[in-house]
Amino acid sequence: MADKPEKRTRMPMPEQDPQVRARNFLEVPTGYTVAMAQEEAARCLQCKKPGCVEGCPVGVDIPGFISLLSKGDLTGAVRNLWSKNALPAVCGRVCPQEIQCEGKCIVGKKGQPVAIGNLERFCADYEREHGTGELPPKQKPTGKKVAVVGSGPSGLTVAGDLIVKGHDVTIFEAFHKAGGVLIYGIPEFRLPKAIVAQEINFLERLGVKIEVNAVVGRTVSLDELFEQGFDAVYVGVGAGLPRFMNIPGENLVGILSANEYLTRANLMKAYQFPKVDTPIPIGKQVVVLGAGNVAMDAARTAMRLGADNVKIVYRRSREEMPARKAEIHHAEEEGIEMFLLTNPTRYLGNDNGRLIGMECLRMELGEPDDSGRRRPVPIKGSEFTIDCDLCIVAVGSGANPLLTSETPDMQLNRWGYVVTEEKTGKTTKKGVWAGGDIVTGAATVILAMGAGRQAADSIHDYLTIGW
Repeated sequence: MADKPEKRTRMPMPEQDPQVRARNFLEVPTGYTVAMAQEEAARCLQCKKPGCVEGCPVGVDIPGFISLLSKGDLTGAVRNLWSKNALPAVCGRVCPQEIQCEGKCIVGKKGQPVAIGNLERFCADYEREHGTGELPPKQKPTGKKVAVVGSGPSGLTVAGDLIVKGHDVTIFEAFHKAGGVLIYGIPEFRLPKAIVAQEINFLERLGVKIEVNAVVGRTVSLDELFEQGFDAVYVGVGAGLPRFMNIPGENLVGILSANEYLTRANLMKAYQFPKVDTPIPIGKQVVVLGAGNVAMDAARTAMRLGADNVKIVYRRSREEMPARKAEIHHAEEEGIEMFLLTNPTRYLGNDNGRLIGMECLRMELGEPDDSGRRRPVPIKGSEFTIDCDLCIVAVGSGANPLLTSETPDMQLNRWGYVVTEEKTGKTTKKGVWAGGDIVTGAATVILAMGAGRQAADSIHDYLTIGW
């Protein structure tokens, strides 16, 4: 029998009007109502062999929480989520569900998949706004101490998993606020910082201790952490070393990394300058190099800061763009232009050393390269110039070297990332685990959390059984 028509189409998430949101930093989607969430939850088929769970890096019981939601047990739904995911409000907003849980949804075979991310977000938001604040149960104290270096998604996951298993957990964060990339990398309009703060507060209420302004590798070494009484250490310092293109003119005023640009805007609230102390370059004709989520975040931030026009310059085609389709869609709705199959060759400056433009080449796609994507090939004689007074470089990042360079007995690969056992996160240094971007290179929030979950299980085994 054919599916009912209403089963084929998902409940859309209400959003701000593109013309309005392009000039403010408020969150773009405004959220489901209870009725909308339950109507969407009713689309779930409650499969006996749910592909959605297989697609989730942290193994969330997706049919379980959706069933509880559809029955009106909103407290039970969020408790179900928390059993596998310490950051449901974050994941519901920024995870690429379309290539993970929703990508494996059976309903999606004949129509649109169940809006799993939207439902996860709804449950977490409802608990935050209406819940009792009740904490999940914890096991008896083990007397073991764990240091977590870095408070990004993998570190927070490790801390959340181990604190409920009875271990004493302390997070060491280099910045003055905890949250890692969730705080400094993802803009307010995509992930409000109050939500991140609430998720972190949840961990603190469970008993996790957080030390900020603590640059492990500079102010204290891993060996010194062991001397201070820690029994195990998890390294989740991310991959925040900016990369540039190394083309002529790169030292002109008006060129900066997306890492710096977004950190100023997000962590330091520079979009509120001069109410806050951190300034940020304001461009009228802005170019962003790259086409990943970071590039979309930078471009959309520049538009909100008052740019007249913002262009994404990317050397491959739309099909190869690594950003989420939803982010590309939102960017184009907000007036961001896409200059695809375009490669910058040099920056142009004026007599004062300031950026005024960029020389580019048009490209065409050739044979696939090592990444599996078709290699862009220059078209001879296709040079042209783009006028710009601000260029934000978002072409990737490298391993953070501050800790790893001071830990010679922890093996690195040739790119500077930490070498670990695939299933456990164990490093070559006894008592030390690592996960997230410092192991894999820049990836997604949920993949970092999945690595944290595996490492936490291994650390628990080590603390209770042995290395």
